[in-house]
Amino acid sequence: MIEKTDTLVIGGGIVGLATAYHLIHSRKKRTVTVLEKEQQLAAHQTGNNSGVLHSGIYYKPGSLKAVNCRQGKRAMEKFCAQEGINYEVCGKVIVALDENELPALHRILERGKANGVKCRLIGRHELSDLEPHAAGIAAIHVPEAGIVDYRQVCQILGEKISAAGGQIMTGEEVKFITPTRGSVSVQTSSGKDFSATHVVNCAGLYSDRIADLGGDRPPLKIVPFRGEYYELSKSAHKLVNNLIYPVPDPSFPFLGVHFTRMIGGGVECGPNAVLAFAREGYGKLKINPAELIESLTYPGFLKLAAKYWRTGAGEMWRSFSKRAFVKALSRLVPAISSDHLVPAPSGVRAQAIGSDGSMVDDFHLSKNGRILNVCNAPSPAATAALNIGKMISGDISG
Repeated sequence: MIEKTDTLVIGGGIVGLATAYHLIHSRKKRTVTVLEKEQQLAAHQTGNNSGVLHSGIYYKPGSLKAVNCRQGKRAMEKFCAQEGINYEVCGKVIVALDENELPALHRILERGKANGVKCRLIGRHELSDLEPHAAGIAAIHVPEAGIVDYRQVCQILGEKISAAGGQIMTGEEVKFITPTRGSVSVQTSSGKDFSATHVVNCAGLYSDRIADLGGDRPPLKIVPFRGEYYELSKSAHKLVNNLIYPVPDPSFPFLGVHFTRMIGGGVECGPNAVLAFAREGYGKLKINPAELIESLTYPGFLKLAAKYWRTGAGEMWRSFSKRAFVKALSRLVPAISSDHLVPAPSGVRAQAIGSDGSMVDDFHLSKNGRILNVCNAPSPAATAALNIGKMISGDISG
C-alpha cells in the first residue's frame, strides 16, 4: 500500500522538524510526514550539539547564515519562552590573546555590527570583570549570545507536529527516490512506499547521498569532521562564567577550541576538528571502510588536505594528546590543567566540501523539481532552524 502525503521531510533533526512544523502550520492545509532512520529524533548533529544560541556575529553580511541566524535566534527564543523550554541569554566573549589577533578581532566586530548584533569591544579590565580567569588583551563582548537544550526543542516540535495531524515515522531509512511527473515516490528500509507532492531532504550527514538518490548532483560532498570535547570537573566550574571563544582562523568555518557553559549544568571544552572515519564516527575507533575511502578519494578533500595538512596534523595531535588539548585550552584560561578535564561525548559535523577543495561556508540549498535538498547546514543551523524551516515552507507553498 502506498501512503500519500503532500510533503515528505527526510530527517528528524532540528532543521527537518522545524520545516515540518512550519509546513503543517502554514495557511495551506497540507499533510506532512517526517521520516527518520533512527529510532529517536535528533540522534545525530542536533543531539550532539553544544547548545549555543549563536548571535550571528561571524557570518558574511547578507549570507544565508547571517540572515537566518539573526531571525532564527529571535524565533527560537520566542518559541522556547512560549513552550517553557530551558534557555538562557548569558553572553559570550571572543578573546584576542595578543596584538597579532587584534586586526581579526576588529573585522569580526565590524561584521557583527553590520549584521545587527549587539556587540562591543572591551579591554583587559572589563574582560576580567566578565571572565576573571580568561587571558587576553582585548575582547568582543556579545551579551545576546545564549545557551539552550536543542533536544528539548526537537521533542516539543515533534509533539506539535503530531498534534497538528502530522506523521513522524522513526526507524525508516530512505533507500529509493523516484521523481515522476506529478509526484515523488520514496521507498524505505522497512518496505514502506510513499508518494509525495514535494520532498524536503534534511538528512544532515547523508544529505548529499539523499540528493543523489533523487537525481540531483550537487557540486559538493559531505565530509564528516569529528569534534571532540572534554567537560570541566565540578571543582573547575568556577574558572568559566559563560562562553569564552578565541579569535577564529578565517580560513576555516570552525571556531576553535572554546569554553561553553551548558544549559543542563557543567562546562564543555572543545572541540577540535578531525576527519571522522565514518559519517557517524563519534568514536576514534569507529570506522566505516566504504565511507572513509569515499572521503579520502574525493578530489575536493585531497585538495583541501594538501593545502592545510599542517593544520590537520595539529588537530589530529590534539585528538590523541590530552596534553596538547590542555595547552590549547590554557591559552584562553591559563589556570586549566589536565586534572580539570573529563572526557565528554563527541559530535560529528557534516561539512560540505566543493570539488575545488573549498569548504562550503554558507548554507547550501538546491532544488531538483519537486525535491528541495538542504545540502549544507552546519552551525548555526540549530539556532537558525525555525527560520530555515519557515523559508523552506514558503518556497514550497510558493
